[in-house]
Amino acid sequence: MKNIKYLLIAILFTANYACNDLDEINEDPNNVSEADPRLLLTAIQKDAFEVEGTSPMYASRMLVSADGESTSQYYKWDRAGFSTYLTLGEVTKMIEEAKRAELPEYEALGKFFRAYYFNKLTLTFGDIPFAQALQGETERVFQPTYSTQKEVFVGILKELEEANEILKTNTNIIGGDIIFNGDMIKWRKVINSFRLKILISLSKKAGDMDLNIAASFASIVNNEPIISSVEDSAMLVFEDAEGARYSEFNSSGYGSGMYMASTFVDMLKDRQDPRLFIFCTQTRKGKEDGLAINDFASYAGADPTIPYGEYNDIAAAGLLSKVNLRYSTDPTTEPHAILGYWEMEFVLAEAAVRGWIPAATAKSHYENGVRASFQFYNTYAKGLESFVDAAAATTYLDGADVGFDNAANTADQIALIIEQKYFASFLQDGWRMYFDQLRTGVPNFPYVGTNTPPTRWMYPNEEYVNNADNVNAAVSAQFGSSNDGIRQIPWWLIGGATIN
Repeated sequence: MKNIKYLLIAILFTANYACNDLDEINEDPNNVSEADPRLLLTAIQKDAFEVEGTSPMYASRMLVSADGESTSQYYKWDRAGFSTYLTLGEVTKMIEEAKRAELPEYEALGKFFRAYYFNKLTLTFGDIPFAQALQGETERVFQPTYSTQKEVFVGILKELEEANEILKTNTNIIGGDIIFNGDMIKWRKVINSFRLKILISLSKKAGDMDLNIAASFASIVNNEPIISSVEDSAMLVFEDAEGARYSEFNSSGYGSGMYMASTFVDMLKDRQDPRLFIFCTQTRKGKEDGLAINDFASYAGADPTIPYGEYNDIAAAGLLSKVNLRYSTDPTTEPHAILGYWEMEFVLAEAAVRGWIPAATAKSHYENGVRASFQFYNTYAKGLESFVDAAAATTYLDGADVGFDNAANTADQIALIIEQKYFASFLQDGWRMYFDQLRTGVPNFPYVGTNTPPTRWMYPNEEYVNNADNVNAAVSAQFGSSNDGIRQIPWWLIGGATIN
């Protein structure tokens, strides 16, 4: 009987062990129920801080293509995708795991990245799934309704405010942080600065009492930490290691039919801006004529509106500059910023001109922004540092087309500020310079015929298949028709003059 008893115990133990073991074996490794928020954070950061490629630079009149008609360059694009929601799913998972593990710092960063990605989505399309988005697993909502663009902006500003509040009292170390190595105060600075970035993007809505933009902006500046040095910039520093190299390293596009656009090059030449030498190469003719690397006459771009087949003839004559080779041959070219100190200073300068913060600070913020951009390239543009040192910045700021005191009125002052944001955005921060142009009209982007710069992208075809009622309702509510067009005006661009 004793042996039978022991045998029964052994059978029960084995059965129980087998069931537990089977549960572990049957767990889908690609859909695990729990995940380490530190690992999720690293992956989310890497995605967010990658260079967005050259499409925004074609649209922003920085590049031209001789290899075929670029839809971005000729303003002929149509639809964009919703793949960003996949990344937002990872952000949602990080927030869930942060709550489960009682790690509020990851919830705070999750809120920041939700705001970052939803901001990109709403600027791309207009109204988007927001309030009901990403609720497939929790609420079984597979056909989310669309939130208005105003609701999206209100929502992401609220999430950023909540993120800042969480980090105010948090003393935990943020593991897996490849941007600031867990520095809590730097993350608070970025979160609050991103709030300011969103508020300035809504300048046409300054009269909306629900948003209270000017007062909210001033309150953040007066009461919260914000980015105050180049070292505070939200940027990814690349390393010469597999999976950590500069995003455009070894990109084949830079070596073929990609050339600089005259819009960008001529603006830099007119202002004797030495960052030109950082961004692009001399023309072949300039080199053959023995012109120095810092001779502005040895640089040239092409008209972005002419047929693409004509660029090869101009290039064959040695009259076109290409993107500086350092961007495609150096694995650690320069960090990529989604919010740099230079941009923050330009945001503050514009707010000062608009009267949201003391107007007397506009000039100092503007000049700080220019100096910060020069400092960034002085630090990272290997072998070209001397062209953009502190003395060069001082000389540059004395230029007739650069000096803030030379601006005759507020419109001219804002134009100066946006121009400098434009120059500092070369291969930085994706489509931001294009959206700035839509909002302010600066700089002038030339176009052909009626192909004006589009104001948005059409919704994905998949939405019309899988969520037809809601996407059709969103198009009708926004534009008063069923025309999901690229030149329909979204809410954030309605109201006020281009520069006001």
